[in-house]
Order: sequence, then structure tokens, then C-alpha cells
Amino acid sequence: MTIELRDATEADIPYIMAVERRPGYDKLVGRWDEAQHAEAMRDPTYRYFVALDGGEPVGFVLIKGWNSPDHVTLIKRLAVDNPGAGRGSRMVSTALAEIFSRTEAYRVWIGCFPSNQRARQAYEKAGFVAEGITRGSAYFYGEHHDELTLAILRPEWEQRHRL
Repeated sequence: MTIELRDATEADIPYIMAVERRPGYDKLVGRWDEAQHAEAMRDPTYRYFVALDGGEPVGFVLIKGWNSPDHVTLIKRLAVDNPGAGRGSRMVSTALAEIFSRTEAYRVWIGCFPSNQRARQAYEKAGFVAEGITRGSAYFYGEHHDELTLAILRPEWEQRHRL
């Protein structure tokens, strides 16, 4: 089934926070409190989507750099409420379609922890290319952590989606 994205509203914040707080997600996805999400939703450089599968919410996507003047967009956070069902890679693909069809983005990037093979596989399946490790770029729980940076450029995405 196809994943659809709908614009999230402040009414969706409890759902987004519940997904962020799934067991183990604190060290993989990150989490914000209600005030942080509300502030980001009001910021025009952020974009929130709730992912739907068959009309039911199955996760969310948080994008930073929406309509960025330098044409670089970050998928800041993407999380499914039921991992392992193949929805993550479909969400990534749908998010890329939204970004490339609705903005002038040239580069879309995403980060994941090097040990998170499930995320990396989902991103690579959608066309992202691993670029390298950004050392100490993530800070949480009082510690710095390395991140694997992956990106896809508009020409690469277009090549994958030619009819």
C-alpha cells in the first residue's frame, strides 16, 4: 500500500510525541517536548507531516530547511510507530517526492547512527548515498555521538523517477 503524507497540525503533537517515545527511540530518533514541536510548527523553515497507510497514522516526518534559500533540506526526524513493517522506506520515498516536487531543493540529507542498519537500509533503498561519518555531531544524554550522513541530489532522484 502507498504511504501518503498530510500536513501535521498542533493537534498531531501528542501522536508525534508518542511515536518519538517508543521504546529505544530515545537513542535513535530523538525527541522534543510539546513546546519545541509547537515552536517548530510555527517556523516556516520546518515542515511536519503525518504518514498515513490506508488512512491510518503510521508515523511522522519532520523536515528542516523547507524552501531553504541554499536549496539544501534536512529530513531531521522520521519515525514509524510500528517498525519492521516496511513503512519506513516508503515514508522516506514519499517525503523525498514531497520535497523535490514542492520545493527547489537540490540536496536532501539525513543522518543516522552508524549502528542503525535498519534506518540506513531504508534511506539507501530510497536513493540516499552514504557520504561519511560526521564525528560528534549529535549531542544527547550529555554525550556526543557520531552520525552517518547520507544524501540524495535532485538529478539522482529525477533519474530514479523517470517514466
